Amino acid sequence: MPGGRLTHQDRRQIAEGLAEGLTYTEIAGRLGRPISTVTREVTRNGGAAGYQADRAHQATEGRARRRKPSPSPASPATGDAHGRDLEAVHDLEEQFTAMMINTGLPRMTARVLTCLYVTDSGSLTAAELVQRLQVSPASISKAVGELEQQELIRRERDPRRRRDRYVIDADAWFRGWMAGARQNTMLADIARQGAEILGATTPAGTRLQDIGQFFEHVGHHMVQAAEQWRQACAARRTADG
Repeated sequence: MPGGRLTHQDRRQIAEGLAEGLTYTEIAGRLGRPISTVTREVTRNGGAAGYQADRAHQATEGRARRRKPSPSPASPATGDAHGRDLEAVHDLEEQFTAMMINTGLPRMTARVLTCLYVTDSGSLTAAELVQRLQVSPASISKAVGELEQQELIRRERDPRRRRDRYVIDADAWFRGWMAGARQNTMLADIARQGAEILGATTPAGTRLQDIGQFFEHVGHHMVQAAEQWRQACAARRTADG
């Protein structure tokens, strides 16, 4: 059925379709499944170039065994305290993590960022991240360091527990985007300096001059777009309040 779980044979057909060079739409049509199902399946299992049916099926079965919850009054087997489907939440986490990895984030860094995004509080301590992700404290320390450097999270001191909390908020992507804009400005400056050193009329100097103009243009429009978003967001909040 379109809404049911993928079978081992389904995964073999996906692998065959990828080997034939078919698009996700064409593969989904063969299976009679939503395109999103095929996209999510391939993304979480190595991507189009690395997808293997047998390995994907084993990995999915392993994930299913690991995430079986223990029934309790506050957390039933099929949902949490808010009535959310735990399996759907888990799939969301994996899809979000895969998307972050595709943007260039290391896997553990992407997992930490996803964990903060899907947590209602939007903040967790290092110890809580270790417990949720079942990894070493060193792995968490490295990941949060990378996220702080990119300004995608911020650190707050919890005076009651005397430990740091890592926080994701509505402005996280704004800060990260602005950090990217600053990097583009730095690249533009370096490229322009390089053009002067190499000579603006030489092939290498001309190339660097073009690169500098490109990053200057992109950086300017990144800042402009981010500021427009912030103004629109502030106006919406004022109207809602």
